[in-house]
Amino acid sequence: ISEIAAKCTSDKAEMRREACWAMELVISERKELADFYEQVPILIRELINRLNDDNQDVLKAANNALNALSTHVPAEELVNHVEYMRNLIATMVSDARRRKGGVGDGEFLLPGFNMPKGLDPLLPIYQRGILYGVPSIREASAAGLGEVISLTGTKFLAGPLIIKMTGPLLRIVGDRNPANVKIAILKTLGLILVKGGPALRAFVPQFQTTFVKALADPSRQVRVEAIHALGLLMPLSTRVDPLLKELVIGAQGKGAATSDTVGVVAVQTATLEALAVVLREGGSKAKLPESIPSALTASKDLLEHADESVREAAAKVLAAACDILGLDNTLDVIEETISDSASDSADIRHGKACAIRRILSADVAAELDENILSDLLKQSLNYMKDDKATVKDAGCVAIGAAIGRSKNPTVALRGVEAELLTVMGNTKETLETHQALAKGLCLALTLAEAKDNIDFF
Repeated sequence: ISEIAAKCTSDKAEMRREACWAMELVISERKELADFYEQVPILIRELINRLNDDNQDVLKAANNALNALSTHVPAEELVNHVEYMRNLIATMVSDARRRKGGVGDGEFLLPGFNMPKGLDPLLPIYQRGILYGVPSIREASAAGLGEVISLTGTKFLAGPLIIKMTGPLLRIVGDRNPANVKIAILKTLGLILVKGGPALRAFVPQFQTTFVKALADPSRQVRVEAIHALGLLMPLSTRVDPLLKELVIGAQGKGAATSDTVGVVAVQTATLEALAVVLREGGSKAKLPESIPSALTASKDLLEHADESVREAAAKVLAAACDILGLDNTLDVIEETISDSASDSADIRHGKACAIRRILSADVAAELDENILSDLLKQSLNYMKDDKATVKDAGCVAIGAAIGRSKNPTVALRGVEAELLTVMGNTKETLETHQALAKGLCLALTLAEAKDNIDFF
């Protein structure tokens, strides 16, 4: 095998092809004896490295040899090499990206996967690892499958193949897996949604149940991945009303999503973040008249919540709902919920500052008249001068949104320039305040659509 492996890197395509064929022959002829298992890493290394060959015959020969390997060597043996396979593929892809004429950070499709049955040799290994491996192998197998999917064009993932990949992941994601395994599975399910498209429509209810359940997971990163995945699911979902209802209930801290092992606040925050994503990506599909207003009502109430993260997430929901419901509802929200009041507590002021930032960042804000925009700018300026750090930081970002959304952003910026420079020049301000102001100024640039950033400032 070592002698054959040395020929796999030959300058001659015919020699590389013959070397792959010889490997296939060794595997097939000695399958009963099984006396080559110690050499399996060498076989994997040489055959995987040939998946980026520039010769079609070599690619086919490597695919056939890998197929023989996954057919004649038990999957429980091969799963022990999953992490090694991942490293080989990662190194090969990195080299291909960086070489002269490579795609750099752009999309790279591995030639050996982008051919008929190109993924067939590796799928049984990953599936075995996902379904029956110990946690470390489950994680590596799920992540490895995701990496393979990202290197394969949609054309070669169509139909039954993508469905075959989806089943095992959905089946075990709800098991008692460690957080890192769930994260790898959710990331791969997200990639499958991006690549699979309409072929996965029948799985939408299962995807949805899986992602909503993960919103109550003890791990914050699992919850983050679930939120992202729900957004990716929306293009396929046709019935968003039940999902919106479930998320609204969960956001209020009284739904089935609340877990004994996770704080109510953590679940509320994750559920609100998910609700905002679902509204942005699929809210326009809602058919029931109460779906979006119920989300708006819940978010208005939660703007006054005692927890900072809940208020921030509620502001996102508020803006997403306003964007769908239109200008009249947005004006009502500004007048009834966001307008400044001398009796507001620090928590309420923080919630309002977050709401200003989010509403002014939404498309509906382009329809607001100059007087309202001016009032919101003044309100944001007051929050930026607030004694409470959370209110001040939220105000720093909100003022950027108010500047960028003004009818004349340059004039608006000049009007508050002195106050901004005072904050920027104050070395006693916290790092978080300076970061918040920087974020606000970036937001101003984005919303103002400035042609020249330097001239704008």
